[in-house]
Amino acid sequence: MSSSVSDRTSTDGLPTVRPADLAQARDTMRDAARAGHRVLVRGAGTAQSWGAPVEPVDVVVDTTGLDRLVAYNPADMTVAVGAGMAMADLQDRLEGQRVALDAARIPAGATVGGLLATGDGGPLRASYGTLRDLVIGVTVVLADGTVARSGGHVIKNVAGYDLTKLFAGSLGSFGLVVEVVLRVHPRPEASRTLAVPCPVTEAVRAAGVVLSSPLEPVAVDWHDDRLLVRFEGTTAGAVARADKARELLGSGEVLGGDTEEAAWSGLAALVRGEEGQTVLRAGTRPDQLPEFAGLLGTLAERHGVSAALTAGVGVGVTTVALTGGSPAGHGAVLDGWRARVLAAGGSVTVHRAAEGTFEVAPAWGPAPATAPLLRSIKQRLDADHRLAPGRFAPWF
Repeated sequence: MSSSVSDRTSTDGLPTVRPADLAQARDTMRDAARAGHRVLVRGAGTAQSWGAPVEPVDVVVDTTGLDRLVAYNPADMTVAVGAGMAMADLQDRLEGQRVALDAARIPAGATVGGLLATGDGGPLRASYGTLRDLVIGVTVVLADGTVARSGGHVIKNVAGYDLTKLFAGSLGSFGLVVEVVLRVHPRPEASRTLAVPCPVTEAVRAAGVVLSSPLEPVAVDWHDDRLLVRFEGTTAGAVARADKARELLGSGEVLGGDTEEAAWSGLAALVRGEEGQTVLRAGTRPDQLPEFAGLLGTLAERHGVSAALTAGVGVGVTTVALTGGSPAGHGAVLDGWRARVLAAGGSVTVHRAAEGTFEVAPAWGPAPATAPLLRSIKQRLDADHRLAPGRFAPWF
């Protein structure tokens, strides 16, 4: 008997299987295939609200039992872990090293596999990319129980299908991620952040000045009417480069310690969002940020909704949080803003929607040019469409 995932962040009451190793994960998927069960793959549940609501499923596969540290080679700067390990726990177990990822969901318990399946990243993406850019090997189980591997435990080019890129952002629609091999980097001794009060229009120009200099910031984001430019390295190096950036831009305050932590924590809180909000993430050209920020303000005022925006200025990743107003207002802003972003060649993903928003605006916009390819891949990997049914509806 099927159960509906009516609450998009909860799977309470659904039959749940929690495999602890690859063999159990393979058997779980095979059993589901033989029974014709529809499956929802779930880690810590921090991104269950991403995309379209999942249709009724028969079983939940809970990945948090796949939490083993498989191999850690500090000299090779690689680590292999079960996909269900929380990223925060993994970071605590690395010796003077880190996975260079600071996605906003990590403090909430996001798992390694979940971060890969969502293609998530944080401000450090400006220097290190998202998690997919740090993966050198991955093991997955497909819908029929087939085990597939890509890459390995060493950093080198490999032949065959690139499962990492295929599964990054798939939201559990292509298979179950079981094990991930990651590249790690030295943990910096210190960081400093230059905070420059400025409107978003000025932020783009100022970011260009810093990014074209030899100062090499690791993150450049605009949040809460300030441009935040982070430097990492030795204490003396981070301080010196932040001071030089302030001289270059002619203003700003160098933050360290609690004040620096508060600045980036505030940004992460906006990205995570909260109950009752609608949260969108867009990818655009960096120089389009002022145009889309202005459009957002106009649409929000017209439809009686409060809007906040933060953006990775150097990489063109923008997060929008809508608060207050009505579901119709949220839907109207979503529809209008997304249409303009898509028309300009960008992309928009809904991370969270206030109740009733999808009755006004669909979770996904018009199908992209890559939709036929995505449908073909889905058909190849999950011909019966049993994994996360409806997550990408109506594209597939």
